[in-house]
Amino acid sequence: MKVAVLDVKGKETGRKVDLSDAVYKIEPNKHAIYLDVKQYMAHQRQGTHSAKERAEIVGSTRKIKKQKGTGTARAGSIKSPIFRGGGRVFGPRPKDYSQKLNKNVKRLARKSALSLKSQDEAILVVEDFNFDSPKTKDFIQVLKSLGLENKKSLFVLGDSNNNVYLSSRNLKGYEVVTNSELSTYKILNANQIVLLEGSLEGIEANLNK
Repeated sequence: MKVAVLDVKGKETGRKVDLSDAVYKIEPNKHAIYLDVKQYMAHQRQGTHSAKERAEIVGSTRKIKKQKGTGTARAGSIKSPIFRGGGRVFGPRPKDYSQKLNKNVKRLARKSALSLKSQDEAILVVEDFNFDSPKTKDFIQVLKSLGLENKKSLFVLGDSNNNVYLSSRNLKGYEVVTNSELSTYKILNANQIVLLEGSLEGIEANLNK
């Protein structure tokens, strides 16, 4: 699949790159996408929620009132869940929400997500660029040139670039990742995928193992 390469001003450079059909033009497997996104969302949960049950509450162990003659129900502990300040019945406990997923399924999910974006013509290939220093206004200028001002976009770099990353960090709806950080969720969460030339080889190498 041939795709034109744009410069940072949004103009065609006259060059084209060949995107692998095995990555960008497969029949999308929606179940693989579902499993990978489900795992990603599960891994975002900290699982640190916790509540104290009656055995963990600090309080007196004396019998709080006599057994009979009060006209109310029997009560033996101030730590009982029926009293304010008492323990919680079956409260949440710390839990690991992580899920296992076969590597081949994860690769299939990412290829399926990229193929969906390719079908929607939501993939741009831009030549590698850099900034002299981290400046948000420089990144905004790139967005304007590429016509992405109002589109949630994902920029995929070949290697880590601190100046580009820091320039985009203050902008809501835009994310910069390297090809090794690319995930199914991030691909689907963006309206437009911007692949820098330096990322193409790494993406195909990661997904065609």
